[in-house]
Amino acid sequence: MANTSATGLTRIIKAAGYSWKGIKAAWINEAAFRQEGMLSIVGIIVACWLDVDPVARILLIGSLVLVMIVEILNSAIEAVVDRIGLEHHELSGRAKDMASAAVLFALLLALFIWVVLLWQYFR
Repeated sequence: MANTSATGLTRIIKAAGYSWKGIKAAWINEAAFRQEGMLSIVGIIVACWLDVDPVARILLIGSLVLVMIVEILNSAIEAVVDRIGLEHHELSGRAKDMASAAVLFALLLALFIWVVLLWQYFR
């Protein structure tokens, strides 16, 4: 029996397609992802415009990308929990709350990085 699983470049191309579908689904279905995405675009433009050293720029941009990554994971967890059932269950609620807390931590980290680095930049 032949192995039908994709390998090499084909696997990478298929994985990129799946990733693009995930980004599209998050953009279409998740208001928080759209809001954070627009904020990240503005933030990346500002980070590229600021006259900061490369490490500071990486921290500024990386913190925004981290928020987007965690938001996508949060959305994925919510989608799976909702797929299982919309009735209230303690474990479902816990999973959604914990995923939301992860987003909060990522946002707080990004805010902290931006405040500290902008304070250094403008003082």
